[in-house]
Parts: sequence; structure tokens; C-alpha cells
Amino acid sequence: MCSVAWKGTLNQTSRALRSGFVARRSVCVSVTTRGIERGIDVAAKAIVGEKVGMTQVWDDQNRAVPVTVVRVSPARVVQVKTPEKEGYSAVQVTWGTRRTSTLSKPELGHFNKAGVTPGKKLVELRLDDVTGYEVGQEILADVLEKGEMIDATAVSKGKGFMGSMKRHNFSGQGAAHGNHKHHRAPGSIGACATPGRVFKGTKMAGRTGGAQVTTTNLEVVAVDVERHLVLVKGAVPGPRGGVVVLRTSVKNPMKAGGQR
Repeated sequence: MCSVAWKGTLNQTSRALRSGFVARRSVCVSVTTRGIERGIDVAAKAIVGEKVGMTQVWDDQNRAVPVTVVRVSPARVVQVKTPEKEGYSAVQVTWGTRRTSTLSKPELGHFNKAGVTPGKKLVELRLDDVTGYEVGQEILADVLEKGEMIDATAVSKGKGFMGSMKRHNFSGQGAAHGNHKHHRAPGSIGACATPGRVFKGTKMAGRTGGAQVTTTNLEVVAVDVERHLVLVKGAVPGPRGGVVVLRTSVKNPMKAGGQR
């Protein structure tokens, strides 16, 4: 008999084995596949768009609400990925138009096989269920509803090279007596003879920004299907014109009307 039932992902199980948690107890180990068995980690709906900029709108109580305008052009489904074939559920989409002369032969063959007009980019949307999608189908902005909580994923603005104080919010060194031209220096980064090296991931100066960032728990303020616009409350990562993926929140899957 198992005194303790253990169920987790592959990484969680390996950490438990290394820590001795399984060795000290009679544990039934059950490894789950992230995103297939644990559907809470995958969004139910998603759409891709381009960031237009920020503005403000007024709600029913005449309060100014800062919003980010995202242009959600009709997205065409190029490929539907299923757990039986690819091992996970996803929809590959494109939007807009692009000259075929700018495509490589593999890219052009991929679009021709699907019978879809080539678009600007190919974006994969991870979903928990893709049974309602088929190749050539168009996904519009009405996928999202007013009042839904969503997550916005995009590549953040590149900030360039930064020092440790601005990059990691270090307080710096003393500014009075006893300090000579080391006011903004990061301080010691090494160790003794053991381990005799600098650990990977040490907070130091370097390039900042230009990485994929996800802002969670944003509210959909309005959806304009005719103008292909979605208004999202608050700030969305990335510059104007950047590609933004909007998906239903995986931490707070609140639907329109305040229902889960």
C-alpha cells in the first residue's frame, strides 16, 4: 500500500526524487503531462493581434479607464495540431497578406498544402481543445467577450545595456566617506576557492528587454468586431506594431458577467 500519493509533472517528480521525498516514504508516483492532463495550464480561447497604442475610455460611472488598443485582424487557420498526432493541442494561424516572393519554398509549400493565402507571420495558439477548428477557418475578434480576464504575451521593448542598479533595482553602495568611484558598482560577484566560479544567473549588468513577457489578469473592456479592435484594460507589453497574443487567463479564468 502507498502511504502517500504523489502526482506531478516530470520536473516536479525529478526534484522530489533528488530531495529524498520518495525514498523516505512509500509514495505512489504518477507523472502527468503538462497541458494535456492538467488542462488548467492551457487557455480555452486565444487570438493574435498587433498593438496599436494606448488611450482611455469612460465607463458607466464616468471614470477614465486606461486601455491598450489591439488590432485583431481575421486570423486564418493554417494547421490544427492534436494530441494524437503532435502530442498537444494547438492552432497555427496567420493574418494579413504577404508577397509569395518573400517566402521560402518550405513556407510556400506549407501554405499551399493548407490552401490558405500566405500571411505576415505564423503564430501557434496553445488551446485545451481544438475540436471546433478546421484548416481555412477564420477567427475573429468576437472570440473574446467584454469582461473576460485574459493574458497578453508579447516581446517587450528593448532597453539596451543597463547597469545593475537600474536593471535589478540594486540600492548601490555608500555615497559618503570611504567610497571612491564605486557608488553604482554591483559589489562582489565571486566566491571563495569553492566553488571558484561565478554562478549562472547572477544579477549583473547587461542587456534588458527584448524578451517574451506575459502580463496576466487583464480585463477586456470592449470588442469592436467591425473595426477588428480589442480594448484591454492596462498596459500590454511590446512596442506599437508588435505582435500580441491574447488568451483567456489561466490563473483567473473569469468569464463575462463575473462567472467562472
